[in-house]
Amino acid sequence: MEELYTLEKEVGRGSYGVVFEGRSAKTGQKVAIKRLPCKDPECIELYLQELWAMRTPAKNHDNVIALHSCLLQTGRRSLKPLTKGKLPLDLVESVLKGSVSLATGSPSSTRRRTNSVTRLRDRTNMLSSKSPYSTTPQNPPSKARRRPTLSVDEHTEPMRCSVLWLVMEYCDGGDLNQYLLSQPPDTYCNHSVVQQLSSAVAFLHNLGIIHRDLKPDNVLVSVTPKGPIFKVADFGLSKMSESLVDGSPVRKHFSSTCGSDFYMAPEVWGGLSYTSQADIFSLGVMFWAVLERITFLEEGTTHEQLGAYVCKGRWLMPLGAALWENPDLQLCIPVKWNKIAPPGPAVCSLLLDMLAANPDSRPTADQLESRVCRAVKEDSR
Repeated sequence: MEELYTLEKEVGRGSYGVVFEGRSAKTGQKVAIKRLPCKDPECIELYLQELWAMRTPAKNHDNVIALHSCLLQTGRRSLKPLTKGKLPLDLVESVLKGSVSLATGSPSSTRRRTNSVTRLRDRTNMLSSKSPYSTTPQNPPSKARRRPTLSVDEHTEPMRCSVLWLVMEYCDGGDLNQYLLSQPPDTYCNHSVVQQLSSAVAFLHNLGIIHRDLKPDNVLVSVTPKGPIFKVADFGLSKMSESLVDGSPVRKHFSSTCGSDFYMAPEVWGGLSYTSQADIFSLGVMFWAVLERITFLEEGTTHEQLGAYVCKGRWLMPLGAALWENPDLQLCIPVKWNKIAPPGPAVCSLLLDMLAANPDSRPTADQLESRVCRAVKEDSR
């Protein structure tokens, strides 16, 4: 690994890791660098799921975030590039044992150092305190110190991995919430969102990948001269949704409840087993919200989010929860009180099918991709 990366500023922080804006010193390319600390088996399992999903495609899809490289931090001053097509065995062992592997590296005398050196120059402490992206305390510029050079080492014995660094393509338009809610509604842009994300999910499902946490926060936007490109990201909860039995593909069923409340399918809410069709429901919630600019404020936050729901008295009820409680509930699409141009009848019919309480009544990802194109064309006449 001969590239040199600089961490320029923090752009996102979640329960499992931190994302930095960075740059390759060799090419000047701007990248997003995700730092994932390997502190317990549960976190490590999520990281491996994300890494496996991102490395599965032989070719990148325009509407799925691209992974450039992955680095294993095996010590305070050493990084090791991950070989393509392989998962780090120490991390797999940690997940299988239910405890973080304590394997240590061989003595320094037995180490073989490669000629290539990777430095991760950290400039996050040199940011101005006024930076809108900075969410951690900053040292005064005059006292800023550069972290020691991190080198790529090869060891004859396994080392404990303390951190995974994922180097991904950088999206300058923020997430779907930030991008769409910062500008007036535009029918052409709305249709572009629906078509691009349908294509992305069809691509993932054809690879046997179920995302399990599709929501506007997990869709990033790359602004280009030809228009915005919407990209599915964050594969921490993803799973492989198909397996082979006697040479034939068989759809897997899952039972763990995961995802975000306002986008979860009824069967997930109810604790039933579910398939990749749960992703189709999540897309339906997103598409309805995008097309009519339906937003909500999650309890305890001031962050406005795109998402459809059912009003129950003074409370907002997620669609999945409402349909689990009453599978015969009639959804009103479009929303009558909305002032913007509603989606046409073909798109409304498609949304109702995507939001069916019965997962078998929803279109598959391939069917959805083709139906979206037909519905948009039909409603544009």
